[in-house]
Amino acid sequence: MRCLLCTAYGPFDSLRLTDLPAPPLTPDGVRIGVKAAGVGFAASLVVAGKHQTRPPVPFVPGTEVAGVVLECGPDVTRVRVGERVAACAAWGGFAEQVVVPERTVFPIPAALGFAAATNFCTVYGTAYGALKWRGLLGPGEVLLVHGAAGASGLPAIEIGKALGATVIAVAGGAEKLGVCREHGADHTIDHQREDIRERVLALTGGADVVFDPVSGGAFDASLRCVRPEARILIIGFAGGTVPQIPANILLVKNVTVVGFYWGHYLGWGKSPVAADNWERLRAAYGEMFRWFGEGRLKPTVSARFPLSEFRAAMAMVLERRAIGKVVLEVE
Repeated sequence: MRCLLCTAYGPFDSLRLTDLPAPPLTPDGVRIGVKAAGVGFAASLVVAGKHQTRPPVPFVPGTEVAGVVLECGPDVTRVRVGERVAACAAWGGFAEQVVVPERTVFPIPAALGFAAATNFCTVYGTAYGALKWRGLLGPGEVLLVHGAAGASGLPAIEIGKALGATVIAVAGGAEKLGVCREHGADHTIDHQREDIRERVLALTGGADVVFDPVSGGAFDASLRCVRPEARILIIGFAGGTVPQIPANILLVKNVTVVGFYWGHYLGWGKSPVAADNWERLRAAYGEMFRWFGEGRLKPTVSARFPLSEFRAAMAMVLERRAIGKVVLEVE
């Protein structure tokens, strides 16, 4: 099979397109013929060896895949050969085939294309789990979303609206802010021209929940514009700086800062995950696919590249030119 191979931790450009034997099928495994694989900032960190997930080299990166089930292990009971699915792979997704445990494979609606379906693997899952499970976002609350036009931010806007929140989207430039409004944002802030704190306080008097995949200056601004008992969700560090959290401000405002890693719920972490978590995942994807059917979720694909153009795909992500998901398509 054709795949992208990482032979040593380093820059994403160092990957090479090669041929390898297809991965072996495991008893609980589902073999998927990959049609599309999502490219995100986290993939660059995994390849560089700077992510909490560190596969042993050599390995095939890629965690967000959609395609068709080719084969099922003897212990598989929930999915069938020929089904169209999205799947969350610990790694191995940038290839013509991948084998994934059944618990992280989810049949997709007929109306959902493969490229768009890659959004549901991690970015919609992250937004759902962070906002509903950990942020406890409720109807009538104010949600502040940083990096709102990116692959993680647009799902957070939509799921925030589905949960009944008033959403403030922060992005850079008129085009990105327009996309945020199209996806349901009630208010927008251009961080290139406006002061985030002043605008949030003027618009709503403060945020109750913050969805932050950027950190750095975005996190600092959030601390200064949240209401008492707010929850700040740390999703990632796309801004390049890991914040040093001033505990005195947390104390004075009764603010909770919550880290969120979707991979923990998929069983990618070192800590064991309870078996009943798989039912929780199934329920989450069931609700998200229902919202998609109702038109509440509009997964966006910014650009599609063939597998051979992986460097251009990642450059678009790292240079922040993408609005929504960047996808590698496999013939």
